[in-house]
Amino acid sequence: MKVTCTGRRVSLKPSFIELAEKKLAKLDKFFPEEAQAQVTVTVEKSRQTVELTLRSGTLTMRAEKASDRMEDALSDAVDLLVRRVVKYRKRLGDKLTAAAAQETPVNEPEEPLTVVREKHFAVKPCTTEEAIMQMELLGHSFFLYRSADSGEVQVVYRRADGGYGVLIPEA
Repeated sequence: MKVTCTGRRVSLKPSFIELAEKKLAKLDKFFPEEAQAQVTVTVEKSRQTVELTLRSGTLTMRAEKASDRMEDALSDAVDLLVRRVVKYRKRLGDKLTAAAAQETPVNEPEEPLTVVREKHFAVKPCTTEEAIMQMELLGHSFFLYRSADSGEVQVVYRRADGGYGVLIPEA
């Protein structure tokens, strides 16, 4: 697995990069060699956040953890990714390596993915700003709309940092 480390507002020491590569080596048995992992460390006032993004073919996995020390946040984020892979390995099927499928099963029963509610509504054209306003008025954390500019269906959502994001489908 190819590991890329990036620091925001911090210079990463070689020892941290080596630790990240060592920790992410736990995931090598699940993914082919072409898999790529991006480690992004952000340092804020009293906490350090590690964001892991793993890409393998069409599969993308992400984990984010914060702690007082970046090493602790890295360990927590890697452990979270490992738990997710183990939990969903049957459903991921051929996206994982054969070795992952043969690993001993986890004791947790597999939970079915069930839809508990279905809602139908008209997708009206509006700008991103209007969609954000509508989302806030509804008290939702996301809003589906048709872009007035491009005519494509898009999703605006509230990010954990308080900002907004827009999901725009690619052709």
